[in-house]
Amino acid sequence: MAPAAPPKPPYVPPAGTPVTAGPAGFRFDFNQGARLLLPPGAPRTVRLWDRDTNSLLFRTTGEGLVINSSKRFFVRFRVELWDGPDDSGPPSFTHDYDARDRKVLIQFPVGTLGDSLAWFPYAARFAEQHGCRLTCSLSGLIIPLLRDAYPHITFITPEELAEGNLRDSFYASYCLGLFFEDPKNALQPTDFRLVGLHRTAGYILGVDPSEMAPAISFDDPGPPIDAPYVCIAVQSSTQCKYWNNPDGWRRVVAAVKAAGFRVVCIDQKPVHGQGIMWNHMPHGVEDETGNRPLTERARWLRHAAFFIGTSSGLAWLAWAAGTPVVMISGFTHPTNEFTTPYRVINWHACNSCWNDPKHRFDHKDFLWCPRHAGTPRQFECSRLITAEQVLSTIARVPAWQAMQRRTSAATPTPPPASAQAVLAAAQ
Repeated sequence: MAPAAPPKPPYVPPAGTPVTAGPAGFRFDFNQGARLLLPPGAPRTVRLWDRDTNSLLFRTTGEGLVINSSKRFFVRFRVELWDGPDDSGPPSFTHDYDARDRKVLIQFPVGTLGDSLAWFPYAARFAEQHGCRLTCSLSGLIIPLLRDAYPHITFITPEELAEGNLRDSFYASYCLGLFFEDPKNALQPTDFRLVGLHRTAGYILGVDPSEMAPAISFDDPGPPIDAPYVCIAVQSSTQCKYWNNPDGWRRVVAAVKAAGFRVVCIDQKPVHGQGIMWNHMPHGVEDETGNRPLTERARWLRHAAFFIGTSSGLAWLAWAAGTPVVMISGFTHPTNEFTTPYRVINWHACNSCWNDPKHRFDHKDFLWCPRHAGTPRQFECSRLITAEQVLSTIARVPAWQAMQRRTSAATPTPPPASAQAVLAAAQ
């Protein structure tokens, strides 16, 4: 039997040799950390500094050495070089990190719609702050949403990056991701679970971590249907991310329809799950599921009255589209996602295990519930979020309130004012 192929690395590695030439064969760059090459020959001495903290990070004397800093996130490095073992005098060569007008690469992991949309504003901030010629490597499915909105940024796929000699041209490069196993904080200056999924990119890139929605651009001929509608998305990658209340979606869909909205499901899959656990598109919704372009999803969301969903990629896309987001989530802490006034969480239930550094999320365990797996409390974080709580939140959305006013003006008998009353009338 042939040996199994090694797993594909999550990021394309940098060029084998540091890109920037220094004096007498010395080379350096800042691709996934500071990289220094002391060529064979007479020994020389090198120092590596963090300019912002004035910290000496590394010093050595030698020849024929390749040196890589332990920190791979953004650091404003200074490189100092001496000819010989004595570094008591002035260095013969000094270089301070300066990305202005230089080519810089930021790599995004593929297969993560929400993460990529959450992180992209920080990449754009990096380009603006440093005045660099930025290239971003990310999924070809997501690039059409961003390319026209950021014409000053070059977009390529990981496959394109791996081909040819592109890697030989970058002065610096950085990798964005959720690094669960990083006890020495080599890949991120602070654990992402402490600062939020989106803001971790700001810390990795050394820019302002305050949140900002990404700009998206796409051909938009207008609303896809000529009626007030609400988009929902119920599916996710693991069961803890679902709204696990057994009757929640049915009751909310019934109430939203009774209020006068059409309800459209825009998930990729109408049914998803593993083993004994399968999740179905709610009864009574209009089926727009399928493997559709993300630009089509963005069009549905941009013209929706509001979006109801969980902590998923489509929630991040709704945020980017400027759509009010009713987010139902208990396994994440609210700081993990973008701020929405319509966040639904039950603080009386177990919650926020995703943001607890004591618990390592297991992507391979579809039924991951680190605190209560195999007990009656499994998935209580969302199971104990009721339809009434979700509808109380929906009742604060301006489009819902406007629909109530229009209905009241058009009928001699005012309709129920609260979402719970609409729910009761719809049962």
